[in-house]
Amino acid sequence: AGEVLVLLGENGAGKSTLMSILFGHYVADQGAIEVDGKPLASGIPAAALEAGIGMVHQHFTLADNLSVLENVILGTQPLLSAKLRIAEARNKLAVLAGRFGLDIDPDARVADLSVGERQRVEILKALYRDVRILILDEPTAALTPQQAHSLQQTLRKLVAEGLGIIFISHKLDEVLGIGDRILILRGGRLVGEASPKGADRRSLAALMLGRPVEEPARDACGVGQVRVQLNNIRVSDRDGRVRLCDVSLNLHAREIVGVAGISGNGQSQLADVLGGLIVPDSGTYWLDGRNVSVDGASMLIEKGVGRIPEDRHASGVFGDMNIPETLIAEEYLSRKFSRWGFLRWPSIKAFAAEIVSEFSVNCERVDMPARLLSGGNLQKLFLGRVLARQPGFLVVHQPTRGLDVGAAAYVHSRIFETCNAGAAVLVISDDLEEVLKLSDRVAVIFRGQLSTPIPRSEVNLAELGLMMSGHVDTGVSSHAA
Repeated sequence: AGEVLVLLGENGAGKSTLMSILFGHYVADQGAIEVDGKPLASGIPAAALEAGIGMVHQHFTLADNLSVLENVILGTQPLLSAKLRIAEARNKLAVLAGRFGLDIDPDARVADLSVGERQRVEILKALYRDVRILILDEPTAALTPQQAHSLQQTLRKLVAEGLGIIFISHKLDEVLGIGDRILILRGGRLVGEASPKGADRRSLAALMLGRPVEEPARDACGVGQVRVQLNNIRVSDRDGRVRLCDVSLNLHAREIVGVAGISGNGQSQLADVLGGLIVPDSGTYWLDGRNVSVDGASMLIEKGVGRIPEDRHASGVFGDMNIPETLIAEEYLSRKFSRWGFLRWPSIKAFAAEIVSEFSVNCERVDMPARLLSGGNLQKLFLGRVLARQPGFLVVHQPTRGLDVGAAAYVHSRIFETCNAGAAVLVISDDLEEVLKLSDRVAVIFRGQLSTPIPRSEVNLAELGLMMSGHVDTGVSSHAA
């Protein structure tokens, strides 16, 4: 009670598994859980809720078409009730929101809320159920620095009220700032405990991985000719809402341009246009001097475009396809992997073994289903798939979301290598520190408008956060030199 316990570990260390057991989603093979000295029934989320345990997942579990109040009370009143106790629920929600500084309009539709506001709703959902133990899984993954700071202030108020918080994060600076105690998992085992007062980023990383972590450095190299040009790109969705508004951008060879923004402001549409998954309503897309505005994804792959998707599981893995099948998914018709309509399995398996080895993909066997890989290993697999083609233009969307410090450092090093080899690289990320670390120039996307990229040296973290939230005028994008 009254403590923030940080759970730290690399991808696949067992953090999510342990929390899923605690919350009743999984059943442990052996062992027991006690809450306030009483045994907790295993495999029953309702029992966990009844015992005062609440969980806020990294990917929110809200109904977009319902209001804030409706989301909060969902599941808290009997289905056979003659009527919902709306007035009582509204009063309780208002008291909780005021008490912990989680101000939100109870009648607002969740679909219209920002990422930070949605997170407030998730926390209020848990508090409404009178939880005493709150599990937060990567709570700041999609927040601006200002929103993350606001969340930390809220957590301090909750702790002061006696709440116990389990905090899972890969952001080591954040861990050092919020935690009272840090537990480290490695390979499914508890391997250490640290105090934030006597720890730093380097020591925590070494405890997580069992080895020191070297941050990759970018070799100095001059930019080359323009490889990619976007001229006044405009994209609307099926409902006619504008998602990209007259976006213009130039990218040069041996240059990394970072795009920062809160999720839902047009980043996905920008990546889809560049990858050939969306044809813009208007404007033109030029690649190495050729107009490719209406070329589909397969044609752009042939012309040297590589894309690493935002959602590794939704956009990159196909059901139970194994690792070799996943690796050739974008070029299975090439002469390297097929002949006369038949797949050349010896070549495919040899290629898969080579990628797994070169990119340090940790897997039980090369022919296992790709979906069973951890997030970090799946990201390495996609890197291998794309970089094996030596793309001239690389689009990387959320390159290290959910990855531990070791996996993130590896991904960054491979992006640098690709850029230094002559590629133009566009990095889209919610993580502002990552954008500043990787980029030569930085732009911000807000409500479908892209600011003119500026040199990394001319912008800081706080300014980027304000621009992402719309508190600073980003200006409409124009051609960058």
